[in-house]
Amino acid sequence: MTGDKTPMLSKSRFLSGLQCRLCLWHSTYSPDLATDVSPVQQAIFDIGHEVGELATRLYPEGVLIKERYFQHEKAVQATLKALRDPRVKSIFEAAFVYDDVRIRVDILERADNDKWNLIEVKSSTSVKEIHLPDVAIQHYVIQGSGLDINRAYLLHVNNQYVYDGNNLDLDDFFSSSDVTDETLSCQNEISMNIYELKAMLNAPAPPLIQPSRHCKSPYSCHFWDYCTRNMPEHWILELSGISQKKLAELEEMGIEEITDIPDYYLLTALQERIRKCVVNSEAFISKDIEEELKNVKYPVHFLDVETISPAIPRYAGTRPYQTIPFQWSVHILAENEILTHKEYLSKDDKDPREEFARTLLAGLGKNGTIFIYTTYEKGIIENLAEYFPQLGSELLLIIDRFKDLCAIIKKHFYHPEFHGSFSLKSVLPAIVPDMDYGHLAIQEGSQASIEYLRMIDPSTPYEKKERIREELLKYCGYDTLAMVKIREKLIKWR
Repeated sequence: MTGDKTPMLSKSRFLSGLQCRLCLWHSTYSPDLATDVSPVQQAIFDIGHEVGELATRLYPEGVLIKERYFQHEKAVQATLKALRDPRVKSIFEAAFVYDDVRIRVDILERADNDKWNLIEVKSSTSVKEIHLPDVAIQHYVIQGSGLDINRAYLLHVNNQYVYDGNNLDLDDFFSSSDVTDETLSCQNEISMNIYELKAMLNAPAPPLIQPSRHCKSPYSCHFWDYCTRNMPEHWILELSGISQKKLAELEEMGIEEITDIPDYYLLTALQERIRKCVVNSEAFISKDIEEELKNVKYPVHFLDVETISPAIPRYAGTRPYQTIPFQWSVHILAENEILTHKEYLSKDDKDPREEFARTLLAGLGKNGTIFIYTTYEKGIIENLAEYFPQLGSELLLIIDRFKDLCAIIKKHFYHPEFHGSFSLKSVLPAIVPDMDYGHLAIQEGSQASIEYLRMIDPSTPYEKKERIREELLKYCGYDTLAMVKIREKLIKWR
């Protein structure tokens, strides 16, 4: 399978190999087994590219190495030419190869004494542990190629920067962290990792690695669906909050399925509830859930909010990644059981927060319990109250009416078909079998955020804008209707 020569490593493959050797194996020999990149994941990639392009504006005299990733040898030659030209002050996407590892460097900046600064751009707001091997492998390859590195930096987003609404101040938008010492301290480890990954790729068969938590951290593996295709229906990973230590213990005992966990094995109260529900193939419901769900003041509201968190701030007075609410839906249940619906969706590319807040206050009125699903809406309201002090007292009164449906379910109910998840998307079809999100064009909040940004993009055709608007309204309204039906079913559950 491997042939006579070990395949070249790239920076991304090296990092995937650090997370999971099997992921690297599949990426190298069977990439077709990967799941297609989702629109949400693609949006994350796009944000990274957009932030990276912004960073290059800090170096106006920079030279871009234009050759594509599959033209690496040509890119290396173009890089060498740029390095030899004393007029070139910085290089974008510089290409190097050493020890069978290929890399492209975000930014190389000429320093004194024929040395260069290595600059890696990240769209995150701080230096994270996973960033260090990312920079270290680049340092290893560049030094091995014969170029001297002066300092190594991580250029990341400053989430304290406040946009004035006119000009994006890149000097304030970005923060620079010197990671030279950390990079140098792990060079021997990088060399050893490369050696081990090459040896693994030269083996006659893939490594035997069971899917587990490492598949999702620090990045979600794109071979997850393939590697978990034969896992049991009720896998031990579905035990909510189970530690890696407990997972390892159960795997060492040869246990993959929840039904095989012995009665004597020590679990948390919630994990034990999950185990019993799966073993007995029946739901758990406490005697107190009906009273808690009925302990309301009418009219009863069911609220859901959608938001965006753009890396590059769009509106005056906002920061990178600040949460901006743009849509709400509320179903209202009167004491006579009549159900009505109200909604709001910002249509234009403008700061929607004040209009969102005022319409929400009008839509919720001053009386009645408000069901939410998790406490996400609480944070949204608190931020709005802080930013709009003239509305602050009214907004904070809303929070006093909140009742968290997710917390109630987690405390009082479990169904084997939850498969360890208390998300609305998992809970709904288990409790209300004739409802699920499969028929909707938009099926989750992160997707709603992406579609909203498409809708307000001036380049999006009018017909597509209208279609997205309808899909957003349908999705958000379905969330609140789902809460209505879940509460109704649980009150009558027998």
